[in-house]
Amino acid sequence: MIYILVFKKHIQTKKHSLVKDSDEEKRFINELINYICEIDISNISDIVLLESSILTITHTTESLWAQYLKTVNIIKYSKSWCDLNCNRDLEMYRSSKCIEDWKQFRNIVKKTKQTFFDLKI
Repeated sequence: MIYILVFKKHIQTKKHSLVKDSDEEKRFINELINYICEIDISNISDIVLLESSILTITHTTESLWAQYLKTVNIIKYSKSWCDLNCNRDLEMYRSSKCIEDWKQFRNIVKKTKQTFFDLKI
């Protein structure tokens, strides 16, 4: 008799991100830059004060990230070439389930991939 051990595997189906070049990304970056620029570094005279300042920056970054992040489903189209047009058309298809919307989505995927990889070459 042969026994095969099967381990339960967690497959992540969602991720947190900011859409590249989105308004949320721009606001996140601008707020973080403004916060970092306002930090008073004139009184950092020892390692304790330095660590305290770094911890404050860390907490602020995490707080801003939580404020602006978007939870997205990980799908086979969650690739670096996938842009706002792909996401928009995919959502349109998901809501309508219409074959024409699916064809439009596949078309935009093809064009987006071609443009993306042409720039890489």
